[in-house]
Amino acid sequence: MKTVVLLGKGSLAVRIAQWFHDSEDHELTWIVPVVPEPAWTDSLIGWAEDHGVPYVESGHYRDLPGEGNVAELGFSVFYDKIVRAEFIARFDRLLNLHNGPLPRYRGVSPINWALKNEEDHHGVTIHEITPGIDDGPIVGQVTYSIYPDVDEVEDVYQRALAYGWTLFEQTAPLLDRITARPQDERAATYYSAGDNERLGERRGFTREGSLRS
Repeated sequence: MKTVVLLGKGSLAVRIAQWFHDSEDHELTWIVPVVPEPAWTDSLIGWAEDHGVPYVESGHYRDLPGEGNVAELGFSVFYDKIVRAEFIARFDRLLNLHNGPLPRYRGVSPINWALKNEEDHHGVTIHEITPGIDDGPIVGQVTYSIYPDVDEVEDVYQRALAYGWTLFEQTAPLLDRITARPQDERAATYYSAGDNERLGERRGFTREGSLRS
């Protein structure tokens, strides 16, 4: 049985936590939630409390108990902190689900930027976490259509949750047999939090709404 630590927030993280919890091949040993949790989505902390899975109250990965190897697999779903090399080394493998079609749209607000840039497709990616930002080898990816003329950020976000779940559900049982492929640096794009002021009307979940974290 493979030990697992899950990091992240929201309904997709809850759904993935439940999958690991129910799996006969995995033992979910710790949750590292985003703190404070966003009020507009499901609570990962609430799920952990309901299922008796311990969680890091501070929400910071550095406060995960123990020394050395902490779990065989770590899985991040929209976690809000950049993890350092010393934390990566505590796992046999540490993966991230990113709501962008890597190597494009690394960094923050990938959906906002895809709509701002009037893309006709977007994606979700599972990749290995490295000391860089969203630049680790790709384990699996799904791309899907988006419609900048009619889509709000919240529409594409909901689509990303659905496709992200499908990608995870179909990829997770195969992880030990998948060889991750390096990203093509020539195609890489990146946006930081400091770039968000340039998003204009695409800064929020809707063009008339406020930015959600």
